[in-house]
Amino acid sequence: RPPTPLEIVLAEPTWRDEHLVRLLKEKLGRQVLEAPVIGLELEALQVKPMEPPSESLFPEPGGSEEDQQRLFELLAARLGADNVLQPLPQADYRPELANTWVPVQARVRPAAVQAQLPPDVGSLPRPGWLLAKPIALIMRNHRPFYGSPLKMVSAPERIEAGWWSQPQTRDYFIAEGEDHAHYWVYRERIVGGDEDAEPRWYVQGLFA
Repeated sequence: RPPTPLEIVLAEPTWRDEHLVRLLKEKLGRQVLEAPVIGLELEALQVKPMEPPSESLFPEPGGSEEDQQRLFELLAARLGADNVLQPLPQADYRPELANTWVPVQARVRPAAVQAQLPPDVGSLPRPGWLLAKPIALIMRNHRPFYGSPLKMVSAPERIEAGWWSQPQTRDYFIAEGEDHAHYWVYRERIVGGDEDAEPRWYVQGLFA
């Protein structure tokens, strides 16, 4: 019977045997062995010299970067690499297309992320929660309604993009409900259509 490989993927080099054993236990807990084990072999495909510990006077809150990486590695071993993801911005102004998700263990260089961002994105407010699909809003007394009448509390931000595939022309606002919750809404502009038609409003995100 051929050997059964158990791959342990590390985001950063590690020398702590207890961390490797913990990752191995997570892997073995999900592994079905088809026959008794008669031997074990450990193979390290990539090694590098150990770096000296950081002598920072003020440690990072929430643990060091190495502590965070070990946590991500443990989650990936327990839940599967495809279920522990990190964002990777894309060079697109359309909010629903401006990001994709890749495994947290994938190497994403900060310089590559910055290169993907449009030049004027980053200083404008963005919601912490973007809905999977925008929700069409009903109109009451010529105001968009989402649980209660919404009041626009920001100037409009126009986003026009996608002329090569799915052209979109939208005016985005921060809106406030009667419960003081804030939403990211947009008004779909009608280009070349009936200018007297009532505009269509959608909610696309929620602010914390």
